[in-house]
Amino acid sequence: MATLQIHSRSISLPARLHPVSPASFDHQVDLQISKSWQVSKTVTSEGIQSGLLGLAELYNSVQELAQPRRDLKSIEESLSGSVELLDSCTAIRELFQMIRENVQTLQSALRRKGLDSSVQSDISSYFCFRKKMNKCVAKALKALKNFESRNGDSGFDNVFREVAGVTVAIFRSILVFLSSPTTARSGGWSLVSRLVQAKPVAENGVENEVGSVDFALSSLQGKLRSNGDKAVEVQKRLQNLEAVVEGFEGGLERVFRQLVQSRVTLLNILTDH
Repeated sequence: MATLQIHSRSISLPARLHPVSPASFDHQVDLQISKSWQVSKTVTSEGIQSGLLGLAELYNSVQELAQPRRDLKSIEESLSGSVELLDSCTAIRELFQMIRENVQTLQSALRRKGLDSSVQSDISSYFCFRKKMNKCVAKALKALKNFESRNGDSGFDNVFREVAGVTVAIFRSILVFLSSPTTARSGGWSLVSRLVQAKPVAENGVENEVGSVDFALSSLQGKLRSNGDKAVEVQKRLQNLEAVVEGFEGGLERVFRQLVQSRVTLLNILTDH
């Protein structure tokens, strides 16, 4: 199965941002964030999870720098933007919940049924879920694209614009990670590929954990009894995917809490005006 070469910005972030005075903050943010906008060829689960942790730290570090020096209009627009980022984060968390539940259901079926032909229906159900998920991913990517275009042209506060840009880049990387093509005729994948401008790379490229499961399951369809070793490999890949999903869920929870806190901070500033 071909993997994806994603032309996206790097999600590497400084290990920690130390508070600075408001006068120098805009310049420091510009220097630090600009280092993270580098073109990367592929994005691994480890890299994205590291980016999530860095993003949560970034939000945490800028909280006390949200000074009431901002004008009222930029605060109101930043508040509106924060709602959209919260909605995107919630949608992505729901996708991971869905994939965790479906992975666990398939694992249970494989344990109970083994190589019995009846497990084929469970595999087919998983692929139906994956196609549905790709459509959800395409919808979420479109929302991010719309937000990104508004973010670049709006009167958002400079700090919010910079941090929001990194947030969008990381969220997009997560969605692409989840959107491996399940079949050549997947309508959901067609939508995703247009939104991220992704293209296949060599067959020996590095597959992510989602695509790895899809590929292993495809090799089992209609050939269960003659593929005992592959059935064992599918179980291993499902376990790996489940562990990766757990890691993403932990990172997304941290980012979600920081997004909520960021919104509370903006509301407090607005109240004090």
